[in-house]
Amino acid sequence: MFGYVVMNKPEIKFKDFDLYRSFYCGLCRELKDRYGISGQISLTYDMTFVVILLSALYEPPTRKGTTRCIIHPVRKQPVRRNAVTGYAADMNVLLTYHKCRDDWEDEKKAMALGYSKVLQGKVRKLDKKYPEKSRRIQELLKELSEMEKAGEHDIDKMSGCFGRIMEEIFAWKQDVWENSLRRMGFFLGKFIYLLDAYDDVEEDIKNKNYNPFSEQYIMEGFEEQVRQILIMMMSQTCREFEKLPIIKYTDILRNILYSGVWVRFEAVHKQRKESGEKKND
Repeated sequence: MFGYVVMNKPEIKFKDFDLYRSFYCGLCRELKDRYGISGQISLTYDMTFVVILLSALYEPPTRKGTTRCIIHPVRKQPVRRNAVTGYAADMNVLLTYHKCRDDWEDEKKAMALGYSKVLQGKVRKLDKKYPEKSRRIQELLKELSEMEKAGEHDIDKMSGCFGRIMEEIFAWKQDVWENSLRRMGFFLGKFIYLLDAYDDVEEDIKNKNYNPFSEQYIMEGFEEQVRQILIMMMSQTCREFEKLPIIKYTDILRNILYSGVWVRFEAVHKQRKESGEKKND
């Protein structure tokens, strides 16, 4: 359900791409330092966006450095780390763990169970460090799971539940910016959930798995209907973003919000269109 909040690389300047990568690598290194390789493999582009957004808004002191990794063993990679990076690493692991537990309980995925057991000890500390966020994330994942089991097809209700999870992630502090960040996280979370459902709908129908779009998929105009819903979600997300007094990293953030988040949708839409045209030939 993650990996959709990405850059549109062809539309970004080289210097901004390098800056983005330094935050991405910084989060990767933070995960490894705090949680080892088991934490490092939970790294997502979505949480990198959270790091850049909150760093731009709060402007915490940021440490610059370099690091080597398995993917880049020869050349050292620039990294940026700050207090937000640590928070995002914690949230990344916390959400990953509870999602794995949910996957095991719902679908008995052995890999999810195994990964959750590896993270279990680390998450106990996070439960104590972020008691309210941990409790809220668990409650919402349980609610989402129950609705899926019941075959709920109200896409607003389903996506809203995941939106409230992202809302908790975005709300780093209780301050004047909390409401805007929560609303931004809420609508972006809805977008992620709906885009993931759109992406997976064919496979889910084939495998008889739950998908909120399984009934609409066969209807005429499905693609345009989904596009319009996603546009509404992102327009609300961007509206809240533009309320924030952000000066730093704006080119990166706007590239992601106004362009990057659509990369996967356009790729899937194009693939299905071409597939449909071949069937009609």
